Amino acid sequence: MNPQDYQNFAKEKLGFEFNDINLLITALTHRSYVNEHRQSAVEHNERLEYLGDAVLELVSSDFLFRNYNEPEGIMTAWRAALVRTESIGEAGIKLGYAPLVRLSHGEKMGTERAHAVIMADCFEAVIGAIYLDQGYEEAKKFIEKHILSKTEEIIESDSWRDAKSYFQELAQKQSGETPTYRTIKDEGPDHDKTFTVAVYIGKNIYGVGVGHSKQDAQTEAAREGIKKIKANLNKSSKKS
Repeated sequence: MNPQDYQNFAKEKLGFEFNDINLLITALTHRSYVNEHRQSAVEHNERLEYLGDAVLELVSSDFLFRNYNEPEGIMTAWRAALVRTESIGEAGIKLGYAPLVRLSHGEKMGTERAHAVIMADCFEAVIGAIYLDQGYEEAKKFIEKHILSKTEEIIESDSWRDAKSYFQELAQKQSGETPTYRTIKDEGPDHDKTFTVAVYIGKNIYGVGVGHSKQDAQTEAAREGIKKIKANLNKSSKKS
């Protein structure tokens, strides 16, 4: 990729040209690439990621404070859901900069989980690059479009809540029972295992989740369980 490829991406996807295109190139350069090209004067994106993370937190906090009259604890949970690795990594994938990310040959062969983290780190670094090149307002517009636009969806779906705690709360209200989790499958090499976990209320399965750790799989199972209980509650309310 050459600098013009990055500038074309900026014009098409971001709506402006960078004054210093090297900022965007650096934002999309992983440490592994630098380690593989030590003879070149190449910089990785970790300093920009640090800056972008701070800008993202400020813009998100300001947005929630100005638009929602909620206690600090709830707004903190909403913000955490908006800026978690999965959310910003997904935003990066949709934005389409993956082909421009510079990685070592070894890192290109890495796991899906590792690539998801890299995409999220690049997203924060891009925010840092936009902030330095275009200023706060342009960085704010970028964050509002790609992250804060999901706020109502996150609030309405309850995905901001701790899934396991919330599912337990709903289960106890519905049946007075505490959910239990059972690992029903684990597969793959030790460095990249995949776990499948089912969550039960009594003898009934309420959700099944898959993840690269038992905790992640349990969380996904709990989210499925929340959907099932809410569907049951909706059916009950319609009948009454």
